[in-house]
Amino acid sequence: MKRLLALLLVLVGLAYPFAVYFGIEHLSPRVFAALLGGLWLARLLLGERRPGDRWMALAALAFCLLLGLAAEPALLRWYPVLLSAMLLGLFGFSLRVGPPLVERLARLREPDLPAVAVRYTRQVTRVWALFFLVNGLIAAALTLWAPLAWWTLYNGLIAYALMGLLFAGEWLLRQRVRRAG
Repeated sequence: MKRLLALLLVLVGLAYPFAVYFGIEHLSPRVFAALLGGLWLARLLLGERRPGDRWMALAALAFCLLLGLAAEPALLRWYPVLLSAMLLGLFGFSLRVGPPLVERLARLREPDLPAVAVRYTRQVTRVWALFFLVNGLIAAALTLWAPLAWWTLYNGLIAYALMGLLFAGEWLLRQRVRRAG
């Protein structure tokens, strides 16, 4: 159930910009708030307890509450900004209180990481934090000043393509670092 819920949140996140683009004229923001809020509430109540899960769910629920109360269509466009801010917070906070998020993930596969790998994972965590900062700023700029079509293109396609490129580039670099080390 927990995995299904996590998968559903990912799929909703992927589809969200397109749902806004096609539904903003036909659906009340309250419908979006209820659907998103229901998923985030389920994640809060049923999801796994990982670092950041509780505050991320509460932040998303606060957004859904605001969206539902205000019923303002323009607020729909702020959800990708919120997601980037939450991910920036997750990666950034892990750098301050440690261990960095990427190190935690790496230790799932290799519990005894060498010192060089620990330094590398810290750098990768910084790169991801920077990515989510820039992504959030772009999403905010598009929310404020761009047509809905541009917002949808960036948040529904380009941002995910950039994440994929960053992920693939980091994976290739990691392979090179491992061979050299």
